[in-house]
Amino acid sequence: SKSDPGGWRSRAGFGRTEVIDNTLNPDFVRKFVLDYYFEEKQNLRFDVYNVDSKSCSDFLGQAFVALGEVIGSQRGRLERPLTGVPGKRCGTILLLAEELSNCRDIVTMQLCANKLDKKDFFGKSDPFLVFYRSNEDGTTVKIDVYDWDRDGSHDFIGEFATSYRELSRAQSQFTVYEVLNPRKKCKKKKYVNSGTVTLLSFSVESEFTFVDYIRGGTQLNFTVAIDFTASNGLPSQPTSLHYASPYQLSAYALALKAVGEIIQDYDSDKLFPAYGFGAKVPPDGKISHQFPLNNNVENPSCAGIEGVLESYLQSLRTVQLYGPTNFAPVINQVAGTAAQVTDGSQYHVLLIITDGVISDMLQTKEAIVTASSLPMSIIIVGVGPAEFEAMEELDGDEVRLSSRGRYAERDIVQFVPFRDYVDDSGNQVLSMARLAKDVLAEIPEQLLSYMKTRDIKPHQADPE
Repeated sequence: SKSDPGGWRSRAGFGRTEVIDNTLNPDFVRKFVLDYYFEEKQNLRFDVYNVDSKSCSDFLGQAFVALGEVIGSQRGRLERPLTGVPGKRCGTILLLAEELSNCRDIVTMQLCANKLDKKDFFGKSDPFLVFYRSNEDGTTVKIDVYDWDRDGSHDFIGEFATSYRELSRAQSQFTVYEVLNPRKKCKKKKYVNSGTVTLLSFSVESEFTFVDYIRGGTQLNFTVAIDFTASNGLPSQPTSLHYASPYQLSAYALALKAVGEIIQDYDSDKLFPAYGFGAKVPPDGKISHQFPLNNNVENPSCAGIEGVLESYLQSLRTVQLYGPTNFAPVINQVAGTAAQVTDGSQYHVLLIITDGVISDMLQTKEAIVTASSLPMSIIIVGVGPAEFEAMEELDGDEVRLSSRGRYAERDIVQFVPFRDYVDDSGNQVLSMARLAKDVLAEIPEQLLSYMKTRDIKPHQADPE
């Protein structure tokens, strides 16, 4: 028999592997290159066929997976059962995310040019250099030297070639490179060079990507905080922002699913702490700003996003919506957890879903400024018709957030109003995909900014 998994769009699909003859455990060689976006749910389908002849093949099963699950899995390896053939156990498919690292080498050189040919009427040259990697592995470097002109018609002076290895050796002895102009060299018998360039210093610094850290084992820990203040309206009333009809989830539930279903792919245990704030909670009716949705103070974690949703709906039936709208307690709660592990192996994302104006703005700003030095990001989704000027200030895109003279070390807050993503056509899937894309787009850069300020490099993936 022959095994032949097809693509995920159709029988032809995105692409097909080679056919491997007579084996029940084929190891396919062909690789598929996909563009990866952390902030999007990129669903894939793999179909597997047994090929008997060029015109005849039997369907063996299929596997569904999100690209984020493969990248977020241990060592980039994910096994999925094949399904789709009733009454048959079809085996499994092992997916490998290989060569994920897009780490770039940032090269810094200090050079000095001497006696270059091209001069203006002041007797001066205005040189600049253009660098090229001239072979596939990037070890050889070709450098062109130009004389700068204000009108953009820069004049070519000459060129020289070197390598990373030579540059790294040469920095200790101020190596001099001759700048040669090929045309002048051919035309002039006595031509020597068009000047020289001296290497004064050379350094290489690796710039790592978000995927490098995920591949190295960094876990994203997702926490949810939901607004239970009275301004949301009685949950039993259709006008309430918490109202869920038999046919449609509430805005709170939609936002939670949109963001949570993407982040959960990067959390190995799929256990998510979930809190409510601004409600009177049983048994004594005291106001709480960080009560566990599952009613378990010792362990507020819920199993998966569906577990968070179930606990949220259960809380709506047991607590009394009240107020005020305080963010600081739950931000400080997550910040306290983030402060326990700061070596880059854990990164925390707090999702706050709210309907109104913050009551503890000063305390919230203080909490965010403190949290900005920790491995942590905050997403705020505003639901309902309220104005959210205060949220824009917390976002810090225009002006860096400050509190009591202290400025936030990093921008860690992303705010979006839910109403901007309500599709008039009623297509909730597309609307929530756009919401997730916008609120999650900054997470990779925020994680990288933390790692860079702490000089934390990604761990190497464990050998298989």
